[in-house]
Amino acid sequence: MQEKLYAVYILTNPAHTVLYTGFTSNLARRVYEHKEKLVEGFTKKYNCNMVIYYELGEDYNGVLAREKEIKGWTRKKKEDLIGTVNPDWNDLHEQIT
Repeated sequence: MQEKLYAVYILTNPAHTVLYTGFTSNLARRVYEHKEKLVEGFTKKYNCNMVIYYELGEDYNGVLAREKEIKGWTRKKKEDLIGTVNPDWNDLHEQIT
C-alpha cells in the first residue's frame, strides 16, 4: 500500500517579487489550480503561478509544521532555501506533473 504524500511548496510570480508558501495533499493538482488561476486569493491577485520549491513527506503533521516554519522565515532565508535546490528559480511544474 502506497503512503499518501503531503507537500509544502513555494510559488512566485514571473518577476520573482512575491513568494507564497503553501501546503497540500496533492501537489500536481494544486499547482494546476494556481497556474489556471482557479484559487481565489493571494496567489491569483499577485500572479503566483511558478512553483520554485517543494518538499514531500508522508507525515501530515510534520509537513504542516514545516510549512508554518517556512512561512515564519524572512524572505532572505526563503531565497537561500530555494537556492539550495533551484538556484535559477526555474518553474518546477514539469517535474511535478
